[in-house]
Amino acid sequence: MEVNGVEADAEDLRRLAGAGYAHFTSMQVRNGAVRGLDLHLRRLDESTRALFGTGLDTERVRACLRHALEGGPAAASVRVTVFGRSPDAVLRGEAVETDLAVATSAPVEARSAPVRLRTTVYERDLPHVKHTGTFGLLHHRRQAVLAGYDDALFTDRHGRISEASVWNICFYDGERFLWPEAAVLPGITMRLLQRGMAAEGVPSERRPVRLGDLATAPPGAPALSAFLTNSVSPAVPVACIDGTALTVDPARTALLVGCYESNPWQTV
Repeated sequence: MEVNGVEADAEDLRRLAGAGYAHFTSMQVRNGAVRGLDLHLRRLDESTRALFGTGLDTERVRACLRHALEGGPAAASVRVTVFGRSPDAVLRGEAVETDLAVATSAPVEARSAPVRLRTTVYERDLPHVKHTGTFGLLHHRRQAVLAGYDDALFTDRHGRISEASVWNICFYDGERFLWPEAAVLPGITMRLLQRGMAAEGVPSERRPVRLGDLATAPPGAPALSAFLTNSVSPAVPVACIDGTALTVDPARTALLVGCYESNPWQTV
């Protein structure tokens, strides 16, 4: 763990541990490069403006990333957290100077096994920001696991499917991929998939998806397929949502992975 390009000391760790008002981004690094680095940098700047009223210099972020990765293994998981230097300034509504923490750890392999999801009504605060307020989503994920599922899938107050605990979700209706129209975190991998789909001519659109849309398809028509996506795993097939079985389609899974991998690695 480094803070502002220097190995974190006890005071840094204390402040970071107490930083409930903060935001972050997570990425997989291979040989000093990241897919969608431009999107990660834009997310960090936009979220810093939204939470702290100040921007975040791109070169500052890249310099801290390079320093944290220097001399380390070729493959790593990296989390960049932005937190306020003065909690009192945050409470006073002032523009806040920020500190930048970079944590590196062992790389994580993408999941490929199908998952079972349990739905629950839940809406995150500031869903467009990847912030550290994760208690609610982790609680619902735990409750889903205790009920025999792998994860939680959220619906909003209007009955629309939005996102899973630490995932975006998309569906395939036999003709096109569907991204739920709801308040969700615009995940980096989701956006890379959309880039790849556009480049490869794969039809996709954003529209409301409700639980009733997952009902068994009429005879002769394929059931919906669904896929989870996040910074570790670009396309995890969904086996069922509540009691509704979905089609696990290896060909569509491979298509999504291909769309994701069509995005080039960008050097830090």
